[in-house]
Amino acid sequence: MRAVVQRVKRAAVTVDGEFISSIERGMMVLVGVSTEDTKKDMEYIGNKIVGLRIFEDEEGVMNVNAADSGSEIMIVSQFTLYGDGRKGNRPSYIRAAKGDVSEPMYEDLIRYVESKGFSVARGKFGADMSIDMVADGPVTILLDSERGF
Repeated sequence: MRAVVQRVKRAAVTVDGEFISSIERGMMVLVGVSTEDTKKDMEYIGNKIVGLRIFEDEEGVMNVNAADSGSEIMIVSQFTLYGDGRKGNRPSYIRAAKGDVSEPMYEDLIRYVESKGFSVARGKFGADMSIDMVADGPVTILLDSERGF
């Protein structure tokens, strides 16, 4: 499982002009599921999301996690995180899990993060979404359960 975590001042998702969800200060997390992901991968990413210390303390040091900073979390599925552009100019998505596998894993991740005390805003799985966000910092962190970062 892969995730791109961005610290944001705010973020909102719409689909065909219809409001889906939004957050204020917090984390915008784009998540991709691979064909080989298991519950262990989902839990690894979930623990990283809730544990990342990317919010500033009183001294301006990034030393505070989302819970301790009172931040919100939005999780949006994005299969293109498994795009492989090494050959040619059109990315291959062979490693990206199909919807029947990735949607339950995406929902499990949301439930897992919610079980840690968060109310999670979300995108609309499989939809062509418009995401408006204001990056904060910018702070962007890449997570990959297979590679352990």
